[in-house]
Amino acid sequence: MYASSCFHTTFLGYLLSSLQAAKTMNWRRLCCCIYQEKEDGNKENNKSRDYPWEIYTLKEILHATNNFHNDNKIGEGGFGSVYWGRTSKGVEIAVKRLKAMSAKAEMEFAVEVEILGRVRHKNLLGLRGFYASGDERLIVYDYMPNHCLITHLHGQLAADCLLDWPRRMSIAIGAAEGLAYLHHEANPHIIHRDIKASNVLLDANFQAKVADFGFAKLIPDGVTHMTTRVKGTLGYLAPEYAMWGKVSESCDVYSFGILLLEIISAKKPLEKLPGGVKRDIVQWITPYVQKDAFDHIADPRLKGKFDRAELKSAVMVALKCTDSNPEIRPSILEVVEWLKGSVGRRRKEVTNIEHMLEEDGDNETDTDLEGFRMAKSEVRRKWAR
Repeated sequence: MYASSCFHTTFLGYLLSSLQAAKTMNWRRLCCCIYQEKEDGNKENNKSRDYPWEIYTLKEILHATNNFHNDNKIGEGGFGSVYWGRTSKGVEIAVKRLKAMSAKAEMEFAVEVEILGRVRHKNLLGLRGFYASGDERLIVYDYMPNHCLITHLHGQLAADCLLDWPRRMSIAIGAAEGLAYLHHEANPHIIHRDIKASNVLLDANFQAKVADFGFAKLIPDGVTHMTTRVKGTLGYLAPEYAMWGKVSESCDVYSFGILLLEIISAKKPLEKLPGGVKRDIVQWITPYVQKDAFDHIADPRLKGKFDRAELKSAVMVALKCTDSNPEIRPSILEVVEWLKGSVGRRRKEVTNIEHMLEEDGDNETDTDLEGFRMAKSEVRRKWAR
C-alpha cells in the first residue's frame, strides 16, 4: 500500500481544514508541499519515492488535452468532463475536470485524491497526479483505451460485442478483486459506495479497473457500519442503505451482485416497463432461476457461446450478493473465491437458495424506491435501530 508520512493527519483532513480556513488559498502550493522533502521537491526525486503521483502544471495539462478541446472529450457526468490527452513524453492520460466549484465538488475532489493516494492495486484505476489552483480542480489518471464497461454493455460499443464470455468473467473477477483490496487490505478499510458499470474501466487487455472514489468512505477499525447521506446510483443501492442510510462493506457487495448480473445479461439494473412501472434486474432474473432456464439470462449477443455451468454459478453468486438481508450476504473475498472456482464449498453455499426465491420471488412489487426489493420485516427493524 502507498501512504506517505504526510498522512499522520490525513490529506483529506488537511484539505478540509484548509477549505474552512481559506477558500481562496493557493492549491498549487498545497499540492507541492505534499511532495516536498527537506528543500528538494523536483520530479526526479519524487519518482524515486513510493508516491504514485506526479506534479502537473496547468500548462502541461492544457497542452496534453489541446486546451480541453471537445474532440478530446471521452466522458461526461454530473461531476464534469473527462478528456483524453498525451503528455510531451508521449504518455496517454485521462483528465477529469470538475464542472464547477462548490462545497460538494470540493469535497468529492478531496475524497478522491485522498483515497487514490492511499491505494495501489492492479484492479484500481491509477492516479497519475492532480492540479488544484483557483477554480480549476483536475485529476490525472492512467488512460483506459477500452473505455468503461457500460459502453460495452449498453453504449456505443455494445453492438460490436467485444466482451465474450471469458472476458466478461475476467472483468467480474477483476472488479471483485479490486473491491476486496479496498475492503480487506487498505488501512483503514474503504467502502466505495458507487460500484456500477460506468465506474469499471477497461485497459488495453480488458483488465478491470475500479474507478471514481468521490463517494468513498474510510471505515475505522472495529466499525461495522455507518449512517450517512445516501449517495450512489438507483438500481445498485442495497435496500438498507437506500432506505435508512446504513452503509457497510455489505452495501458494496450488493452493488457488485447487481453489476455481475448486468455483466452476464447486458440488462440494465432498472428497466422501465409499460405504464411507468420499473423492474429491477433481480426481479427480471428470478423467474428464469426458478425454472432453471439460465440460458435465457445470458446476453443474446453471446449467441450461446458461454459455459453453462459457469453461467449458473455466477448467477447464483450474484443472487447471494443481492440478498435483502445484509448479514447473509457473503464477503467480497468469498465472492472472489467462488467466481474463481477455487474453493470446494462453492457448490454447497451457492446452489441451494431456490427456496428463498420461491418464498420471495412471486411476491415482489415495485416500491417507492423504484424497483428496490424491500428487506424482510425483522431485518428492517434491526437496521432501523
